[in-house]
Amino acid sequence: MSGFVEKPEPVEVPGLVHIHTGKVRDLYRNEAGDLVMVASDRMSAYDWVLPTEIPDKGRVLTQLSLWWFEKLIDLVPHHVISTDLPAGAPADWAGRTLVCRSLRMVPVECVARGYLTGSGLTEYKQSRTVCGLTLPEGLMDGSELPAPIFTPATKAAVGDHDENVPYEEVARQVGAETAALLRRTTLDVYGRARDIARDRGIILADTKFEFGFDGEGLVIADEVLTPDSSRFWPADTWEPGRAQPSYDKQYVRDWLTSPASGWDRASEQPPPPLPQEIVDATRAKYLEAYERLTGLSWR
Repeated sequence: MSGFVEKPEPVEVPGLVHIHTGKVRDLYRNEAGDLVMVASDRMSAYDWVLPTEIPDKGRVLTQLSLWWFEKLIDLVPHHVISTDLPAGAPADWAGRTLVCRSLRMVPVECVARGYLTGSGLTEYKQSRTVCGLTLPEGLMDGSELPAPIFTPATKAAVGDHDENVPYEEVARQVGAETAALLRRTTLDVYGRARDIARDRGIILADTKFEFGFDGEGLVIADEVLTPDSSRFWPADTWEPGRAQPSYDKQYVRDWLTSPASGWDRASEQPPPPLPQEIVDATRAKYLEAYERLTGLSWR
């Protein structure tokens, strides 16, 4: 069993219809038919939405996504129409709310990996493959791959786990032409972002994107290249063969699976609240990722 430890009630705003409460984002539709996407401070890990929030997290995710959208605009258009706060919305929605085009979403998590870790490492240890792609012998946790690879996953509901699937399964689901477009765009965007991050002393180990269609054109949606959707590592401490320090929520995952949390991941019990020192350290990591990548000071 997994999902929300404590599912929040949606905020009621005149002129907005609540559509969905996700792990991190709440979705509404306005009277014009556009999506209103509000990023919360919720933290998810191991298919659970935790009972403890990370202050400023929603604003960091939103502002960092906006920064990346503009860096990628020549590769793929984005879904953002406006960052203006809808009339009647709570003041605390400011800085974490996007008004977006409604798209025909592709039911695939488009994952790019430039380094071996996480679920890719687990599969590699078993079969020397990731999503059916054969990789060289001798790789270890944190190894850079010979070239970035496209390793798609199925999109899961809250409480379910995304599952890596072979490229052929994506082609079966969405058609060969769309699958090829998703793979090409995912790797192009990853390559651009990897180079930008590298110039700022950060390794982009892997990341996931969501895409949709606006008419016939492919559009990048949701969040992009944030600490929630990506693994960011400090380049100056990178050392294959061990777990890497990170700017993402791996810090929370590590605490949850440590003896300090007292939580058995294999049980059906929900994870415990995060202690204040873990909250503070996680917030600091998110802010550092934002500041190092953008060169801007968090306000």
